[in-house]
Amino acid sequence: MGIPGSGLAKGLAVTLRTMTRKSVTAQYPDVQPDLAPRTRGVIGLFEENCTVCMLCARECPDWCIYIDSHKETVPPAAPGGRERSRNVLDRFAIDFALCMYCGICIEVCPFDALFWSPEFEYAETDIRELTHERDKLREWMWTVPEPPALDPAAEEPKEIAAARKTADKLVAQQAAAAPEQQTTADDTTKGEGT
Repeated sequence: MGIPGSGLAKGLAVTLRTMTRKSVTAQYPDVQPDLAPRTRGVIGLFEENCTVCMLCARECPDWCIYIDSHKETVPPAAPGGRERSRNVLDRFAIDFALCMYCGICIEVCPFDALFWSPEFEYAETDIRELTHERDKLREWMWTVPEPPALDPAAEEPKEIAAARKTADKLVAQQAAAAPEQQTTADDTTKGEGT
């Protein structure tokens, strides 16, 4: 058995030791904290990879993921083929008031549609506003840091390749639409001149 009061003496010794040290306070709003590269902040959604398989919502222990979708018929890829149906995402929302940041949804997603973002400044004054819809989750996706390459000769991550492909497709569509608009404007001008 120990000496009576030894625990109290040890506690006071710790208090005296820390009292003499200079305190370091991070002035948070003015000075941003240095976060670890793979910090768990919020969950970002990469919508192009989501197939509405509902696996994340089924595996979530808090039931904080809300997904709505509808079926759409896709024409056959080749002549004589049959039409196919696919799920189209209508709503993807996460209630961060319920989320316990376990990461199960990210782990079970077979198509890499969910990622940890280091973003942590998403406080709200009303708890009902902590349910963030897919547009906000999409914004957080762009704050997700790039995964480190496993090998210097490794190919580019598929998330970045998919994002680049989508961006290139949008640029090509905009470029194709620009000459059509110019031709229409020229035809209108010629018609007015005659």
